[in-house]
Amino acid sequence: MEIEICADRLIRQNLSLSSSTRLQLRTFCRKMSPDSPPLTHSITLPSQLTEPVEIVAAPNISHSEFRSAIDSSLFKQWLKNMESENGVLYGGALSLRRVLIQGVDMFGKRIGFLKFVADVFDKETGKKVPGIVFARGPAVAVLILLDSEDKTYAVLTEQVRIPVGRVILELPAGMLDDDKGDFLGTAIREVEEETGICLKQEDMVDLTAFLDQSTGGRIFPSPGGCDEEISLFLYSGQVNKEIIEQLQGKETGLREHGELIKVCVVPYEKLWCMTADAKVLAAIALYEMAKKEGLLPHLKA
Repeated sequence: MEIEICADRLIRQNLSLSSSTRLQLRTFCRKMSPDSPPLTHSITLPSQLTEPVEIVAAPNISHSEFRSAIDSSLFKQWLKNMESENGVLYGGALSLRRVLIQGVDMFGKRIGFLKFVADVFDKETGKKVPGIVFARGPAVAVLILLDSEDKTYAVLTEQVRIPVGRVILELPAGMLDDDKGDFLGTAIREVEEETGICLKQEDMVDLTAFLDQSTGGRIFPSPGGCDEEISLFLYSGQVNKEIIEQLQGKETGLREHGELIKVCVVPYEKLWCMTADAKVLAAIALYEMAKKEGLLPHLKA
């Protein structure tokens, strides 16, 4: 293998390499060798007891990353969703045979993002169902409506979003930091970090709780490739005009984490056409329908 030849040549030439560096080169060559057996693990799911699922690591995945991926709440929740009453494995028409772990991104000591490919087959046709997965887990977003001088305003954040290559106006939002499922607490914390507004739990309304029970009470913005599920909350309150002016253009976010956030306050009547953020558009739809159906206690006539 060319990499092995180059590394051995460097070692033989003794180009000021320390013993630790020579060891790292040899270790690197062994990891890159096509003859090395892949890291594997086997699991048995309750829904398919006679068909074990093989979990395999791509060549770039280390042993610790592989172990962390299998033990992560992201992966365990995905398997749980697969076997739930509305899951794709429920009923036995489809079968999960193999999962290839391709990428692991750590957020400190926990996994933030997980990329894998699931080989799921339709038993009737024998065909494989598309199964590329970008797992990032649950998240929250908050629609903040402020009434001031007979006009309603929505509070948005302007953020740099590298994946789409654009600056986006969106709802204050964030990912859950752990697997404890504190959606409401996370929502309140994210609003404070991104806007400086301090909210109370008793003033929040879970808009996604109005969805049919079969949905799980959350929205999926991109289910064709990502497992992200979002809980949308509503806060509605009254403020004086000075508060609106103070919020407009305010720079916030955790700068030490690279968050470049600016608060943007817009008239609610224009909100639907001022951003392409799916969270905003979903929140408007849920809010308007819940209001129409009289499901918002503080807005009932």
